[in-house]
Formats: sequence, C-alpha cells, structure tokens
Amino acid sequence: MTEELQTCDLTCSSTSSDPEEALKAVKSRIMECEQPIFSALGGGMKPQRAEGHSAVPNTCGGATSPTATTSDNESGIFSVESEQCVEHEAELDWFCGTEQKLICSHCAIVGSCHAHTVTPVATRVTAVRNQLVDVCEKMQLQALRIERFIEQTLTAKEQNLQASANRAREQVLAQVGAAREALEEEEQRLLEEVQREEERVEQCLLTQRAHWNQALSTLSQTRSRLVHTLTHTPDAQLVTSVQEIADRVEEAEGVGEPCDTNILNLNPNCSDSKLLRGLWAAALLLGPNAYGSSYLKFDERTVSPHLSLSEDFCTLTFLRKKPRQPQPYDPARFDHWPNALGSVSMSSGTHSWVVDVGQSAAFKVGVCYASLERKGSGNEARLGYNSESWVLSHYDGDYSFCHAGKKVPLQVVKKPQRIGLLLDWTTQTLMFYEPDSCAVLYSFTEQFSAPLLPACAVTHQSITILH
Repeated sequence: MTEELQTCDLTCSSTSSDPEEALKAVKSRIMECEQPIFSALGGGMKPQRAEGHSAVPNTCGGATSPTATTSDNESGIFSVESEQCVEHEAELDWFCGTEQKLICSHCAIVGSCHAHTVTPVATRVTAVRNQLVDVCEKMQLQALRIERFIEQTLTAKEQNLQASANRAREQVLAQVGAAREALEEEEQRLLEEVQREEERVEQCLLTQRAHWNQALSTLSQTRSRLVHTLTHTPDAQLVTSVQEIADRVEEAEGVGEPCDTNILNLNPNCSDSKLLRGLWAAALLLGPNAYGSSYLKFDERTVSPHLSLSEDFCTLTFLRKKPRQPQPYDPARFDHWPNALGSVSMSSGTHSWVVDVGQSAAFKVGVCYASLERKGSGNEARLGYNSESWVLSHYDGDYSFCHAGKKVPLQVVKKPQRIGLLLDWTTQTLMFYEPDSCAVLYSFTEQFSAPLLPACAVTHQSITILH
C-alpha cells in the first residue's frame, strides 16, 4: 500500500571546482524534469519519472522564518510550512533520509547533504500518509479481533464457567464421599477386629491367670506337706515314706514352668490396612516433603574406596579399579563392600527420601543401625546379610528385599528410575515405593531398637540422593 519513495539524482557529474558553475549545471538538469524539485511542495504535483534513490551527503543548516505555503492541503493529514535554508536562503522543499531533516536543493546538490538519500517533501508526505493508513488498518483489524474475542470467546467462557464449576464440585464431592465411605467402612472393620483381638487376649490372660493360680496353690500345698513331713515325721516313719514323698514331688514337677508367648499379646496385624497404609503413604509421598530433608547427604567418612563421592555429597559412582592413592584410615569407612551411609540419623517422626538409581544394574538402598560393622569381607558388613540392615536390592535384573541373609523376591512390572523410602518411626514401618506412580514395592514393620541411617551400595554406574 505504501508508495515507493521517489528520489531525484541531484549528483553533479561536472568535475569543475567552481561551485557556481556546478550549481548552474545541476539547475539546467533539474529544469528538464517533468516535475522540478522547486515545485515539489506546490499544488498539482506531477508523477515522478526517476524512482531510484540517489546518494547525497547532508548537513543542512537550521530553518529560518516560516512562510504561509503548505503542501498536501487536500489530505489534511500532514502539512509542511515553507521555511528557508539558513545557509542558502532557499526553500526547504526536500527531505534528507540520512539525517531525517528538511533541506533545500542546494544542500542536496552541493551542500552538506551531498550523496545522501533525499526525496521531495511531497513524496515523503505521501509515504508517511500511506504508512499511517497501514497502521490504522492494522489497528482496526486488531480492534475487530478484540471485539470478537470479548463478544464471543469471553461471553461463551462466562456462560460455561458456572456449569464447569458445578461439575468440578460434584466430582470433588463424589470422590471425597466415596473415599469417606470406604474409610468409614474400613474404620468399622478395623475397630471390630481390634475389639475381637482384645477380647481374645483378655480371655487368654484370664485362662492363664486361673491356670497358674491353681498351679501355684497346688505347688504351695505340696510344698507345705513336704515341709511338714520333713519337720514332724519321725526318722523311722520318714524312711518308710519315700514313695509318698516321691509321688508328691512328681505332682509338684507336673505343674510346669510358665512361659511368655505371643498369644498373650495383641496381634499388631489386627490394625493393619492396605487402604489406610496407602492413603497415609500417598499423603506423605505427594506432599511438599516427599523428597525429604535437603540436609540428607552421604557421609564421606563411610564411603568405600570402591566408590567415588561427588562434590555435593549426593552421588556415588562405582570405580572399576581402586584409586592408586589409598584413602586415609577411618573407623567409619567400609573397607571391602561398596557401601556408604547417610548423614542423618533417624529415631523419631516420619522420614522420606528418594534415590535416583538411573540405569544402574546393581545397587542396594535401605537403612541400617549405626553399629553396623564397617571392616572386613564378612556378612557383618554386607548390607542385607545381617540383622542390622534392611535393603531393597537390584542385581542381574531381579529385585528383592534383603534382611539377615534372607531374600524376599519382588515383582516389579516396570524398572524404576527412582526409588523412594518412607520410614515412620511411630509405627516402626519402612516402605519402598516408586515415586512417579506411588506404587509400593515393599513394606514391612520391624521393632527397631536403635537409631537408623540411610544405607546404599552400588557396583554399576551411579546412584544419587535427590532433593
């Protein structure tokens, strides 16, 4: 839509050094044009023949007093008052594009704007007007799009908002209602199970109490008779009472010894619920502290010489060869098995952390007592092969839970890239899970007798504690 800016070639080809002669020569060339440059701002402008921009340098002096002459009166958009060039006292009827100012023809030919890009003011006015038209049209189209967005899109959104919000509310209420109903039923079932278990244990205790009270009474009577026989029976009669004494001794021995058994204790599994455990775990694993404390790192004093520890103390990398320079002796360091322990001791509350196992094909993650043996190649220092460590192990494509040398095979559908651990000290529960899906890999309850430390081992690639 914008017209191409028109320029005239005002460059003087004469080699004469006389400015007056050069000016006369150029003026004679200008008079040959269909539209003289001096009438560029006058009314009734004719089309230009020359369309190429000529290069002319520009440094025009400031403007003097304006005259009443204006150009482009028909449009009313842009007008230029006729002004005089201070240097040449000529009309400012040209525009220098290089220096963005009005100049006279003398400035363009022999003055400071010689070899700059210049155009007639009227042509420049037309170009600017066309640019303004383009801008106005674009703004009008943008305004139409905004009006259409307000009238159609926003109106439709407002109309659909209430219905969408109602559906969302109904979904929340339905899901919470279903969860509440399931929880209430599970609560009732568990309370009844605990009540039955409590009644069973009470009955066992009553039976045991009655039995051992009777045994105690029998034993006391037998002892009293034997003491009476010992203290009041004459020697001659005592010698002949051996059989009677033996019968009473046998009766006393038949009472037996009392022993404590698990049947006299409340079965902890009576309150166990996969539903509650899953909800409890999900609440912790999906909460803001799912990745545990940022203070949890590997304790460099425990890191085996078969492993290298990253500068942030979070990544263990297996070394195929031991470093040539041995590490200084430390009683806390594992000297044979590729193990390392965490820096945070856990003896209360709830703790969770995530280990990135990546593509490692051989690793162990879990917990252990701080008293775990650190030296030697025996099982005492091997994670999962003693009574002081509990780990999830991955080796040769198989996953298993290991403790005290016993393995529990685990069915893992998809190889996890990360493994999360959740320790609840109150319930003495340790859970291994897959963080992305929150799928529980293995969970168990143990009566931990001492504070626990995170424990890891790796014999392929690297593992990292995530924060």
